[in-house]
Amino acid sequence: MAAPRVRPIGNGDRPALARLVRELWGTDIVVGHGVVFTPADLPGLLAERDGETVGLLTYEIDGDALEVVTIDAFPPAAGTGSALLHAAVGVARSAGCRRMWLMTTNDNLDALRFYQRRGFRLVALRPGALAASRALKPEIPETGAYGIPLRDELDLEREV
Repeated sequence: MAAPRVRPIGNGDRPALARLVRELWGTDIVVGHGVVFTPADLPGLLAERDGETVGLLTYEIDGDALEVVTIDAFPPAAGTGSALLHAAVGVARSAGCRRMWLMTTNDNLDALRFYQRRGFRLVALRPGALAASRALKPEIPETGAYGIPLRDELDLEREV
């Protein structure tokens, strides 16, 4: 399978992006580390293959860090997530960032493996943080992947 083409999200992509975020995340918002994000309004990258969207990464830059707010690749394990992260490193470097980071949850074992294999390291654990996140986004389930209780937030980062 050919590598996807990754490009910045343009203003013309915003309506389709909003629909895609709702489909992928169940609502227009995502919550992490006490912050509510609206991914469809954030800068980001789209991955396309044969004219179809196969992935999406949204981010926010704050100081010397690019935070990956969302990353989705479909289907998984086709090189799309890696291509999106690689392109995000380029964005971070161009913006003068020294590091790139992201947050995931304690149940997301597949993501933990994926990120660590791409140079990210665990740097923080917020035990019980999902209780506060549910106050901001009640749709967050009690149980996550593999039947694991969804409780904690984990931060991973890498230098760029």
